[in-house]
Amino acid sequence: MSTIDISHSEKHQKQWQENQTTAETISPILGRLYRDKGVEVLLFGKTLVNASIIDIIKTHRLSRHYTDLSIHLNQTAPIIETLASLNLSPCCIDVGQLAAQYWASNTNTDNLADFLMTALCQSIESNQSVEPRDVVLYGFGRIGRLLTRILVEKSGSGYPLRLRAIVVRGGREGDLQKRASLLRRDSVHGQFNGSILVDEESKALIVNGNYIQIIYANGPSEVDYSQYGIENALVVDNTGVWRDAEGLGQHLGCNGASKVLLTAPGKGEIKNIVFGVNHSTIEESDSIVSAASCTTNAITPTLKAINDKYGIISGHIETVHSYTNDQNLIDNYHSGDRRGRSASLNMVLTSTGAAKAVSKALPELEGKLSGNAIRVPTPNVSMAVANLNLETETDKESLNTYLREVSLSSELSAQIDYTDSTEVVSTDLVGARHPGVVDGQATIAEGNRCVLYIWYDNEFGYSCQVVHCMEQMMGVKYETYPAL
Repeated sequence: MSTIDISHSEKHQKQWQENQTTAETISPILGRLYRDKGVEVLLFGKTLVNASIIDIIKTHRLSRHYTDLSIHLNQTAPIIETLASLNLSPCCIDVGQLAAQYWASNTNTDNLADFLMTALCQSIESNQSVEPRDVVLYGFGRIGRLLTRILVEKSGSGYPLRLRAIVVRGGREGDLQKRASLLRRDSVHGQFNGSILVDEESKALIVNGNYIQIIYANGPSEVDYSQYGIENALVVDNTGVWRDAEGLGQHLGCNGASKVLLTAPGKGEIKNIVFGVNHSTIEESDSIVSAASCTTNAITPTLKAINDKYGIISGHIETVHSYTNDQNLIDNYHSGDRRGRSASLNMVLTSTGAAKAVSKALPELEGKLSGNAIRVPTPNVSMAVANLNLETETDKESLNTYLREVSLSSELSAQIDYTDSTEVVSTDLVGARHPGVVDGQATIAEGNRCVLYIWYDNEFGYSCQVVHCMEQMMGVKYETYPAL
């Protein structure tokens, strides 16, 4: 090996070690900001709270996809350290955005404190505080367990939603241990990051210090939440058993419950909410709300962005969806067409109401979209292919540039992510927190027609949207700085 090769090797190794040291320094600060002040630190929309040292470094590496400037740890570290000295109210702070703004016109940290005082003045001057609000999960399947993971991850003195109980059927010997095991180990999403203790005597799980009562019941009428000290709770129904106001209204008859959120498309007059698009329509008086479907959440924000700029005349949405629990593993009777055939062996053509459901959140697209779905033999992560006819002409580069900017700095930045990787495949999107990720490499655009490919983790990404809806229903609102 030549002297040049050795010097290059030493240079990269030294840089990596310096990054590790810096990440190790800021990691406890990130934790204290969140637990003590309720301040969640983001880097271009991606949370740094509870991130490992390696994940902090990797997230900084990805920042080059969001800005013309490469944002390094030695540029965000002084910002994070300064944040710890400020009297901040609960909020979200994107240090990636702040770093891009500051270092574009500064070469040292001399003006950093003044810059942050100006950029964060509203948070500093605010006396915002939110009283703790109780949450109950009714059902503990795929979505219920992921909601548990997210709520436990977010728990802290500055976060008001408290997961107090989970309602399930059963109660036989060993049931609690099995449910704890399902939360602890997941074939798709991996091991739970933390500690789970089982209290057999009290029928409870203690998850990262969060005491969660397990309530066994065969229906809402059997539950009295108040006997567990639970009051004015939001009940999140993720069973899918009831989807209309009459059925879901049973939860409101339980002592200690005040609101219901459905993790499926609602029927009748129930508001179907896609957070980021029509969440502002949730009113204090709304006692039953739907978080719509995973596919509706995946496509509606991108369709809104496209419609706002180019106008959508008509379109077709084809969903390539991972199989779900309502399909058969092997060929057997099923009431639905084709769904009786083995989900693990077949592509199954089926219907979806997601395209039509878009108009419930985005009325301007009423009657403009059709849709179909193909269930495929993958356990998680799906894709929507949107074939659109536009009012305004565009091309691939212009369209991708617009969508990339929307994903970075718009009111939809928490709903739309963007990738231009030529190698990304479905498993790379497991755990994606955005409900939809636009695949820029696959975009087709010419004249008044475009085809967009939108990836989505139909479990985790959707669960993140559900939590946003929970916060909205319970009056939990955090400003993000700098303002988008």
